[in-house]
Amino acid sequence: MVAQALMLGLLAGIGILDGRVFGQMMFDRPLVTGLVVGLILGDVKQGIIIGAQLELIWMGIAGIGAATPPDIVTGGILGTAFAIISGRGVEVALALAVPIAVLAQSLGILVRMLNTYFSHKADKYATEANFKGIAFAMWVPVLLFFLSTFLPTFLAILLGANQVSNLIDVIPKVILEGMQVAGNLLPALGFALLMDMLFTKKMAPFFFLGFLAAAYLNIDITAIALFAACIAVVLNFYLQTNKKESNNETASNLTEGEIDFE
Repeated sequence: MVAQALMLGLLAGIGILDGRVFGQMMFDRPLVTGLVVGLILGDVKQGIIIGAQLELIWMGIAGIGAATPPDIVTGGILGTAFAIISGRGVEVALALAVPIAVLAQSLGILVRMLNTYFSHKADKYATEANFKGIAFAMWVPVLLFFLSTFLPTFLAILLGANQVSNLIDVIPKVILEGMQVAGNLLPALGFALLMDMLFTKKMAPFFFLGFLAAAYLNIDITAIALFAACIAVVLNFYLQTNKKESNNETASNLTEGEIDFE
């Protein structure tokens, strides 16, 4: 269990650095971390299923401005891990992952507050041309972010796996069933959050076209996504072609010495 706790802690630490050091590789998403948690704990199928369910809930979450979103890395990894360890499935993951993510959010805010100090130190070192000081002030926040997810995940798995399993055993069945029902509703909330960012007048017909295809034609979601990709390629091709023809027509209408300022 120590080795598994260490690997899960490293997974959480690396996941939180996605978008901060490694670029946006989507390694922090529950869909990815769930698979890796399943590999570490020896149940890949449950890891993928739970990770996909949590991804549906959190797919619309994004950090906007100074707002700090729930820590989906810690919540997703611990929720998936405890669900696999207890053998209770998705409903347990939902019961634990969301509260854990909200609690870990507070730790993330604390790290951001500490990082402001090092940001000012970096400015000071820059004025002094102290390159080692700048490097130190830039890498300490990275270490703090790493520890903010590594330590809670490592300690929770190492010290709390058996306790969490015992806690789950005493939870009334009606509560677990309620969480399962809530789990079926939460993906709708995730899609609503995502559409709140993407939904526009130009995009609306395509959203409704996909919905109607799924509702009335009984087409698989994967097939709809493939059809949508083909439509996007075709539309982009014709739009680019029309744009080039329009530019060529405008250029051919110009006579010597004339300039089109439009």
